[in-house]
Amino acid sequence: MIKILIVEDEEPIANLIRMNLVKAGYQCEIAPDGEEAANIIQERTFDLMLLDIMLPKLNGYEVLEYAKAVDIPVIFLTAMGETQQKVKGLKMGAEDYIAKPFDIAELLARVETVLRRYQKTERHLSFLDIEIDTDSRTVMQGGHPVDLTTKEYELLLLFLRNKNRALYRETIYESVWGGEYSGRGRTVDLHVQRLKKKLGLEEHIAAIYKVGYRLVV
Repeated sequence: MIKILIVEDEEPIANLIRMNLVKAGYQCEIAPDGEEAANIIQERTFDLMLLDIMLPKLNGYEVLEYAKAVDIPVIFLTAMGETQQKVKGLKMGAEDYIAKPFDIAELLARVETVLRRYQKTERHLSFLDIEIDTDSRTVMQGGHPVDLTTKEYELLLLFLRNKNRALYRETIYESVWGGEYSGRGRTVDLHVQRLKKKLGLEEHIAAIYKVGYRLVV
């Protein structure tokens, strides 16, 4: 199971992040300050760290150096508008950042993106009679191979890793296509419709009016 260390001194935020990551299938641990985080990662291994910048004892930049020493990728948690801090963190080696307050679906998408970059995602996923092998990027349904395009495959992964969670069109587009969502065009909708038809998921991928889609389990 993927292990994530949440380094956040605001307990309600830390607990909210942990609750949603656990729901998504990750194993999580919380460190309330930078010093404890540094000690934890020297004792135990993690696949990813979510790291606040403003922390007691050791700040996020100092903790980042410890994380880099043991090859743990880091996503910084920053306050809205702290542009200089974001830039500094990225230059120091952070993989990404997300501004607080944040949308949980966006956080999960960014976590998934970084884990995929480091090839630390789950190797096998399943839903109903659908089986995915992420190493070979193959999809089987009822024991038979399914031919999906690259974007359809990435879209399916996104839905399976966010079961029962509302995904905004912006989050879907940025996660699958990697660019900023303009709000124009029907790229997301057309790909979702094709995916539903290919896999017979019409009753399981529900449209949410003016929001996006949800894989209903």
